[in-house]
Amino acid sequence: MMRILLFLGTNIAVMALLGLVFSLFGIQSLLADNGVDLNLNALLVYAAIIGFSGAFISLFLSKFLAKRSMKVHVIVNAQNPTERWLVDTVQRMAKQAGIGMPEVGVFSHSSPNAFATGWNKNNALVAVSSGLLDVMPKNEVEAVLAHEVSHVANGDMVTMTLIQGVVNTFVVFLSRIIGHVVDRVVFKVERGHGPAFWIVSIIAEIVLGLFATMIVMWFSRYREFKADAGGAKLAGQNNMIAALQRLRSLSGAPKLPDEMAALAINAGKVQAVFSSHPPLESRIKALHNLRR
Repeated sequence: MMRILLFLGTNIAVMALLGLVFSLFGIQSLLADNGVDLNLNALLVYAAIIGFSGAFISLFLSKFLAKRSMKVHVIVNAQNPTERWLVDTVQRMAKQAGIGMPEVGVFSHSSPNAFATGWNKNNALVAVSSGLLDVMPKNEVEAVLAHEVSHVANGDMVTMTLIQGVVNTFVVFLSRIIGHVVDRVVFKVERGHGPAFWIVSIIAEIVLGLFATMIVMWFSRYREFKADAGGAKLAGQNNMIAALQRLRSLSGAPKLPDEMAALAINAGKVQAVFSSHPPLESRIKALHNLRR
């Protein structure tokens, strides 16, 4: 409920800010003076529908797509001691975290990694790679599982979807305004839209989309610190630190496919502002500070 209220409050605040900016700079009257017939309210509704549709469709399909794309073997009836231990560990942590039991799975990949996904915290999937089970002792695997369970308990998948929907909305909204103004003011198109509207809108959407991605990735990095802290509570700080140190020592291991990297515990090194995960050194330092 608090997440939904925060989401609604953020939308109201952003719309109020846009209205204030439009008023202060006389954008509405400027558009009218130049014969730009733009219904901003209707455009905002259209942008919201477009922006949130994709985000929520991705959320609801996330678990299904993750299973298919990573060929996750979901453990229904444990076939060996390792599978039994994985299910029992996640079950214990889910109970501690106050969430429904997630599905537990293993996927074949040499990268020591794991991810959690699902459309709500009582209908999630926690999966680990075969590479993780090969190179980590049980106490470190337990910490990785705790990290992923914390993601689920924190509602990170839903929160990320809401944030993505908000930024998508304003990317579509502002790109269409820019395209419309250029079409009417520069190219003097009086009815409908000429080629300039579509070309400029697409270019503006790409540029604004880059800035939007920075915002989403900043929040993604922030949620990693929260999941590390939650993992430390469930599995112990020493185990969480040891697991991250192990991942740092294995930084040369093969990476997950790009479409899965944002879900994983260790997404590798990319340009800082576009990274979904903070550097492992920063995460280890944060856990040490938490202990102090």
